[in-house]
Amino acid sequence: MPDPDFLATAIEIVRRAGQIQLERRASGFSISKKAETDLVTEVDLECEHMCRAVIAGRFPDHDVLAEELGAGPATGRGSRWRWVFDPLDGTTNYAHGVPIFCASLGLEIDGGTAVGAVYDPTRNELFTAERGGGAYLNGQRLAVSDTPTLIDALLVTGFPYDVHQRAGDLVELFGAFLGRARAVRRLGSAALDLCYVAAGRFGAFWEQQLKPWDVAAGALIVEEAGGRVTGMDGSPFDAAAAHLVASNGRLHEEMLTVIREFRTAGQRAQRTGQR
Repeated sequence: MPDPDFLATAIEIVRRAGQIQLERRASGFSISKKAETDLVTEVDLECEHMCRAVIAGRFPDHDVLAEELGAGPATGRGSRWRWVFDPLDGTTNYAHGVPIFCASLGLEIDGGTAVGAVYDPTRNELFTAERGGGAYLNGQRLAVSDTPTLIDALLVTGFPYDVHQRAGDLVELFGAFLGRARAVRRLGSAALDLCYVAAGRFGAFWEQQLKPWDVAAGALIVEEAGGRVTGMDGSPFDAAAAHLVASNGRLHEEMLTVIREFRTAGQRAQRTGQR
């Protein structure tokens, strides 16, 4: 098991980030654009600076990778420990007043996530996990759902920021799942999507073009709740691979089959169109 100070620090940071998020939502904040549809608020930056300060003060030999400032000044140091932080997952929701957002923090040790914490301040829900120690919601043990088939499952997904350039493919895959599942949702926070799979609220989640800070903590929480996480091609999960399927395990092969059939049909159509 990892050093208990690591989980305690992760919990403290995501809770402090959640408090900042709530306070600034009440007092007001500025919004700017990183790209046409990719927003950043001063709250993102305030939370990230807080996280970096805490880690630097307690674990000065640890690296930090976070959404707004990247790898920061520790680039190239190559520490065994790397904290992976999303200071405000669901920024678009937050900027529009939609109460679905969180802070997400994972700690990688020798390249594998060992500790994860995700905090949703609007619901006061704290999701945590340690490698080999199980996953928890506000101290209560989590377990994925026992939903056996897609037609009985509620699924969740997300769209990348370049959705305008790739809308056709994304919507078609969404439609493929919509035709096989009980229902499909899109919440706008990958970290919470993963935690909701861990909690049994969703049977499975898929998404493309993710970043390590979107999934590092949530993927560990799913696995420690008894679920399964892989790439969309069935490859072993890699937070840097930018795509994943997370499920209760029972649905996983069916999820991968839908994706494989969709991609095969697309390749066939492309070849036909080239003739």
